[in-house]
Amino acid sequence: MEEKSVFEMILNKEIESEIIYEDDDIFSIQDINPVARIHLLIIPKKRINTINNLSDEDTLLVGKMIQVAKDLAKKYEIDQSGYRLIFNTNDDGGQTVYHIHLHLIGGEKLKAF
Repeated sequence: MEEKSVFEMILNKEIESEIIYEDDDIFSIQDINPVARIHLLIIPKKRINTINNLSDEDTLLVGKMIQVAKDLAKKYEIDQSGYRLIFNTNDDGGQTVYHIHLHLIGGEKLKAF
């Protein structure tokens, strides 16, 4: 059996973290290493290791993650000034936790790339 991800441990209350949003499918926390004033993680409760492991049945879940990110951007008042959404995939893509999560980054001027 695969080791639990840090996100599964947070969800199971094995690791303390403030959950800032939660519904039946998704939860959100602040990133512990923020790269901007606002840096939230939107995480599915279902463990999917990487974007490469998505199946057709996960399409609605990923779409819902983006909708939650949009709603959180509005809640944190960065919807008008702008924000960035990022999925990191595998080592070269910067993925450090193998349980997909969407980064919502904003609250300041971000460098273009």
